Amino acid sequence: MDIELARTFLTIVETGSFVRAAERLNVTQTTVSARVRSLEEQLRRPVFMRNKSGSTLTAAGEQFLRFARTLVQVWERARHQVSVPPGRRSMLAVGGELSLWSPLLLAWMIWMRQSASDVALQTQVGLSEGLLRQVADGTLDLAVVYAPRHWPGLKVEMLMEEKLVLVTTDPTVSGVSDPDYVYVDWGHDFAAHHGMSFPQFSNPGLFVGLGPLGLDYIVQLGGSGYFRQRAVRPHLASGRLHVVPHAPEFTHSVYAIYSEGSENDVRDIALRGLREVAKAEGSVAPDRAIAGSLEAITAPSLRQEPDLGEEALDQAERVATVLRDRAPTRASKPSAVESPRSEAAR
Repeated sequence: MDIELARTFLTIVETGSFVRAAERLNVTQTTVSARVRSLEEQLRRPVFMRNKSGSTLTAAGEQFLRFARTLVQVWERARHQVSVPPGRRSMLAVGGELSLWSPLLLAWMIWMRQSASDVALQTQVGLSEGLLRQVADGTLDLAVVYAPRHWPGLKVEMLMEEKLVLVTTDPTVSGVSDPDYVYVDWGHDFAAHHGMSFPQFSNPGLFVGLGPLGLDYIVQLGGSGYFRQRAVRPHLASGRLHVVPHAPEFTHSVYAIYSEGSENDVRDIALRGLREVAKAEGSVAPDRAIAGSLEAITAPSLRQEPDLGEEALDQAERVATVLRDRAPTRASKPSAVESPRSEAAR
């Protein structure tokens, strides 16, 4: 079977119509219809019922759905394995949201380099919805995101719990009524809780879709907004930012997403690394709150994210140190985690 038939079938199921599937796949509706006809001829059963409101699965379509996901995922894994570089035993494709790469996923890449150096990594940055779709179709083995929505066939595992706190450059600010308040789009859950906590809140003067951008903006120009607690610690330590007293805090957890129906020993190694790095990241966070002023004094603008600069390497090194301390001592084998500075120098 042409793998594009299964891919087209899954896209119609996800979007609910031939028209939207054609737009997603960047092909004509005629092409989509022709692929479905070919699929139905091969299965000798209709898979969709079409009506004015869209397309729904027939009983045969429901049966084929789980096989279609497996077909696409197996094909993508086979494609990855065939393209494995010389000297490596396997390929692992991982995606993450932008603000998660520094320092969490940077530390994880270092962990993988030292603990599974025979695994080739393919990494990418994306939005949560697109990353989940790629995990579902097998293009990615693993994704690390905030607030994922339910997706059939995917398993969700919480790695660590983040908090969003209200901070400001002006200590006299008491809420979101500040005219320089920057509203950051942290997703649907945040919007709902923000609305319940601040029912009188009107349209902000600045709406930002990316947390690091909003944080860099208020650090340089002044203002207030909700940002990740770990991201603002250096600026709190330096005195550039202040936590708004008595303001509500919101949970913003980090999750690993992967296919629940397939076994993959390389992916299991990657998950173990993510769990260890996330645990270490949580352990070093209080230390950064105390000692962060030493770095933040010389870093008045945002360096922690999104670029992988000195601030990211500093925190990744702390994570690596915690992991080294936890690892059992082996005289004949080096630690599973080395200093990221030595890695960055290569």
